[in-house]
Parts: sequence; structure tokens; C-alpha cells
Amino acid sequence: MQYWRKFQAALIFYTCLPLNPQGTLDFRGIALYAPLIGALIGGAIACLDFGLGLLKPTPDFIYLRSLLTILLGLLITGGLHLDGAMDTADGLAVTDPQRRLEVMADSNTGAFGAMAAIAILLLKVFALASISNHRLWILASIWAWARWGQLRAIMAYPYLKATGKGKFHQEDLHHWQVWLVAILLTISNLAIGYVYNSFAFAINLTAICFGLAWLMGAWFHRQLGGHTGDTYGAIVEWTEALSLVAIAFL
Repeated sequence: MQYWRKFQAALIFYTCLPLNPQGTLDFRGIALYAPLIGALIGGAIACLDFGLGLLKPTPDFIYLRSLLTILLGLLITGGLHLDGAMDTADGLAVTDPQRRLEVMADSNTGAFGAMAAIAILLLKVFALASISNHRLWILASIWAWARWGQLRAIMAYPYLKATGKGKFHQEDLHHWQVWLVAILLTISNLAIGYVYNSFAFAINLTAICFGLAWLMGAWFHRQLGGHTGDTYGAIVEWTEALSLVAIAFL
């Protein structure tokens, strides 16, 4: 029951699904469930993608199909992570390191935040449109690994604010849990690769997602000296976008 309540809390925090659980929910440590929710979101948008492909399986429809797929993911999360990526871009655009957190906390979107959002969405749509095989597998895996990158950053790096929307994520979270999730995601990819007789692709997919999820968290930490709730969202969005681009090149 405790795990189910935590999962419900994670669904409420990370998505806009119309849930109405009974009682008070504890949001501490819900980041542990973020990769699972990512896999569910990736699977949901992949189902839409598959359905649209059956409805109109023509090459000229692939870009609109990919756009609608990506937009559904944005709808499910309510733009939670994209908003963080936009705020992070605005903060990094400031040359004075002392003002970056102040700019990131500003609810007004600046030019760099808008450009970051456009770049992320364009990369996702055009990269997905360039991928013809295993789209369901790829979307579910990337969306899960992107949130593992967020989970690792929460555990590995300091939180830059005394309080904030991401501070409570570090509570009730342990290093072994982070790596257990990574192992489970790796095993899942390898098992799917075995079923589809695409073991080499499974290894490549895992390496790309793991590498980018790790690097994005490390890069933002190097730029800012730690993380905030906004950079957690930025890790998710940029890992998704760049992973799709890397897979498209394969």
C-alpha cells in the first residue's frame, strides 16, 4: 500500500492526469518512480503514434504524426519539464553567476528560454520522424532513461536552494536505488532486444540514453555548481531530444 501511495504521488506530481486519491500523499522520494512514469508516458505517446501510423501509413504524414506524438507527451506532463528547460536556458544566458538563480526563478520567459523550447520540440519532432523502426520501444526507453538522469542528478549533486519545488526529492532516496533502476532499465532493453533479435541496437540504445542522461546532469552541475527543480526538468527534456537525434543517426 505504501508503494502504491508513493506511485500515486509521483503520478500527480509528474503528470496532469485527473487523479483524486484519498487521504494525504507523501511526496518525499517520489523521484524514484520517475523513470517508471517516463516509461508509461513514452508508451502512451507511442500508442498514439502507432495508431496514427495505422490510420494513415503514408510518408507524407510522418511529420504531423511525430508532432502529435510529441505534443501528447507535453500535454500529459503539463509542460513541467519543458518549463524547467526554458527557465534554465534563461538563467544560463546571464553572465553574472550570482543572478542566475534569480533569473531562473522569474516566471517570465526570456528570449533564450523561448529559443530553447523551440529547439527541443523541433529536434524531437524531426528526429522521431526520421526513425522508422521500433518507435514504441525507443520512446518508452528514452522517456524512462531521461528521468533516470534526473534521478541521478538529484542523488549525486547538491541542491542550490534552501527551499524549492525540487528540494524534497532528495529525501528518502538512496544511491543503491538509483543504480538499481539503471540496472533494471538496462535489463529491460536487453530483453526487448533479444525478443526482437536486435541485441546490438539494444546495446546502442542503452549506451546512448545512459550516456546522455549522465552527461546532461553533469553539464548543468558544472555550469551552475549544483541543481534546482528547473535543471531537473532541463535534464529530462534535453536527454529526450538528444537521444532521439542520436538514434535517428543510427
